Amino acid sequence: MRALFVDANDTLAAVTEKLLRKDSLPVGINRDPAISPDDLPRLLDGAEIMIVDHTAVPTAVAARCAALKHVVFLGTGARSYMNPDELVQQGIAVHTIKGYGDTAVAECAIALMWASAKNFGEMDRGMREGNWLRRDAVQLTGKTLGLIGFGGIAAEAARMALGCGMKVIAWNRTPKMHPGVEFVALEKLLAESHVVSLHLLLNDETRNFLSRERIAMMRPGSILINTARGAVVDEDAMIEALRSGHIGHAGLDVFTVEPLPAGHPLTKLPNVTLSAHSAFRTPEASDNLIGAALDHCRRIIATGR
Repeated sequence: MRALFVDANDTLAAVTEKLLRKDSLPVGINRDPAISPDDLPRLLDGAEIMIVDHTAVPTAVAARCAALKHVVFLGTGARSYMNPDELVQQGIAVHTIKGYGDTAVAECAIALMWASAKNFGEMDRGMREGNWLRRDAVQLTGKTLGLIGFGGIAAEAARMALGCGMKVIAWNRTPKMHPGVEFVALEKLLAESHVVSLHLLLNDETRNFLSRERIAMMRPGSILINTARGAVVDEDAMIEALRSGHIGHAGLDVFTVEPLPAGHPLTKLPNVTLSAHSAFRTPEASDNLIGAALDHCRRIIATGR
């Protein structure tokens, strides 16, 4: 069996090459992150394992990849790029990677929270244009951070926020306990949180989870942070709430359409801080990510599953 990393950017290609020097795994690297789904059958050319970072894998295209039996997706949000259930019906197993960037993504969420609270983005833009733009800020010490979804990333965010002197509350679909964190009903979290941070996987149940009705339940003037997936929020309702001030500021690393189109309404709102889906982009997280992907390949080659 052999594998191909089909859409490696320069950073991830270098990490893969570095880690492959330690053994003789049959893993090839295609150094072109701009491939299209229709390129996959030609690129794979008989490879049984595909490592994929961000390229969509439509079921109809996967069916044209004659030897393909395994897709190793670099992250947890495979459903944003493919339909794993349909692929399984085609005899193609989908493997995801959890936990590789918990600290990196949590740091991004906390950084977006601080940038949003202090209006750094707006002041920076104004000063670059020659304006001495001063803005009042939110003092976060003593304020409440509400975490929606509580996995590894949220646990790391809770650790950081508690260290900053914030109160941390959380909601999770299954019961959980965590030191220093109070788990509450979703309605209570939305009503009481000065900052709401989203930490949900995207699936059919969580699409538009933060709906227009739930946005209306949020504390007026609160900050919304999203480092999960853009589609877990009703984007149109969020934009309306930002325009009205019901949401005081949003710090966003993810969007419904990526890359964010030029002229998108979010780019025109002063009370939004934008990041280009880069929360996980640290050397440490990249090493963890590619190391885990190669471990998947090693196991598949050894066991066939």
